[in-house]
Amino acid sequence: MSKPPGKISDDPYGAMQVIKRLVAEQATVYWRRYLFVLAMMAVGAGASAGSAYLFGKVINEAYVYRSISGIVTVSTMVIALFTAKGIATYLQQVMLSRVSNAILANNQRQLFSKLMQESVGFYSRSHSSEYLNRLSAGATAITQVLSLLITGAGKDLLTLIGLVAVMVSQDPFMSLLSLIVVPPIFLFVRKIVSRIKGLAANQFMSTAYIMEAVQESLQGIRTVKAFTLEHTMQERVDQSIAAVEARANKMATVSNRSGPLMEMLGGIAISIALMYGGYRVIATDAAPGQFVSFITAFLLAYEPAKRLARLNIDLSSALIGARMLLEIIDKPATEPDDSDKPALALSLAQIEFRDVTFAYRPEHPVLKRMNFIAEPGKVTALVGPSGGGKSTILSLLLRFYEADEGAILIDGQVISDYSRSSLRQQTAYVGQDVYLFRGSVRENIAFGKPGATEEEIVAAAEAACAHDFITGFPQGYDTSVGEHGTQLSGGQRQRIAIARALIKNAPIILLDEATAALDSESEKYVQEAMARLCKGRTTIVIAHRLHTIIHADTILVVEGGTIVEAGRHDDLLQKNGRYANFFRLQQHESDKVTPLRARVDG
Repeated sequence: MSKPPGKISDDPYGAMQVIKRLVAEQATVYWRRYLFVLAMMAVGAGASAGSAYLFGKVINEAYVYRSISGIVTVSTMVIALFTAKGIATYLQQVMLSRVSNAILANNQRQLFSKLMQESVGFYSRSHSSEYLNRLSAGATAITQVLSLLITGAGKDLLTLIGLVAVMVSQDPFMSLLSLIVVPPIFLFVRKIVSRIKGLAANQFMSTAYIMEAVQESLQGIRTVKAFTLEHTMQERVDQSIAAVEARANKMATVSNRSGPLMEMLGGIAISIALMYGGYRVIATDAAPGQFVSFITAFLLAYEPAKRLARLNIDLSSALIGARMLLEIIDKPATEPDDSDKPALALSLAQIEFRDVTFAYRPEHPVLKRMNFIAEPGKVTALVGPSGGGKSTILSLLLRFYEADEGAILIDGQVISDYSRSSLRQQTAYVGQDVYLFRGSVRENIAFGKPGATEEEIVAAAEAACAHDFITGFPQGYDTSVGEHGTQLSGGQRQRIAIARALIKNAPIILLDEATAALDSESEKYVQEAMARLCKGRTTIVIAHRLHTIIHADTILVVEGGTIVEAGRHDDLLQKNGRYANFFRLQQHESDKVTPLRARVDG
């Protein structure tokens, strides 16, 4: 039996559900400030209604009673009302902006905090620009929703109520005639809202595509320039921008369709009021002040009435961004907080993989019942063909992913039983692709130990063979590394990364082909720095260049997700197995290398 369709209210991200949630979770936190804003809006609404009423009094004082003193009195009251309205509007806008800024900042913090609770695998499924868009546009959309609600329910509604009260007090029948415009507008706006939802969602994602294209072009600018891809990347960005422009134009077309109808119906209502009011003044000798007060109130009420009629349209557009942010916040974290677990305490730092199986996709296992032990204080090297699972071993050790079967132990303790932070705090990682953060050389080294002293930073740099080139910069340790460290050479970035690992003083060191992309001279310096880093620590190193690990205490040949050979360099050569084949192949390729000039001349 099929399940009956749910109600609209069952959708947790339906318009009313999102609005209720935002009001309950965010607006109520600042209810005192919102109450003050509403009070100021009430003052402004009262001033608008009062001024409309007084305009009629001025007309009567001038044309009916011909009283100069009455005109002066009423005019003074008008000045007082407009002054009060100006002060109230200023205070209302300042307070509303402060509340909006506080809510915006809080949502940005909340979203970023949630993103920091996601696993590495989470980010492999989407582009980072999508989350940047949710962080900026999504958080902003929430403040827009709340501002629209408080402005619509407060300023516009209160103003409209006050002005309608003036209209009814001056002429109840004419006020009733003015309401003929409401039903058609309501029905028309209702049809527009359903179109707006789909367009707004598409526009939100298209904006993310623009950010994605620009971000990739700027981050890969060296490749763009080297392959003369400027025109290609320009076309990609142009296509994304054109798509956003087309959707924005469609949004403008749809969302503003109510405008002509509202203007036409408003014109009809005003013309009827003018004809009827003029007839009363001429035919029944009604006081002209009543007519002026009514028309003034009607004209002043037109704009807030128009904004209230559009409120559903504007809310529907803003709610799309709010939903995008809430969807991320609401999803269970892929790396949930486990600070309630005990901290991992190390003594020897012996690492053991016990029957570990892991797969990124269920049908393609990367590691298959892997077993090995990395002895404490010694260097264990992982070698083998690409795709064998070497980098996955380090990812599992850092708990970027969790093993599907088996267990990973350090000093006999299953690491999944302890908090991630305590594990990672006792592990230093240096990869082939070094990531340096925006800031100075000093700041990037100090990331390894927040609060490190200048002496500790310099000592780590000296141990990493980095002090000499750092002091050679005009600004020394205050030198900016540029985005991703692009102002430094590959060898310099690697040595700063090693200094960052050294200052951490962790008992476990993980090195992922840290010298694979370096020239011979840079490799020499980095190898020397790595030797200092690994001394007395349990080290697991992934190596592509086998000559860099010939002195390792244990070499593990990883192939097809299993350990096919294990031993020291000399022992493995004598076995004449897979390692010996890899080593001889690299030696042979090295011997065959011919200088570029010799090849060109030949």
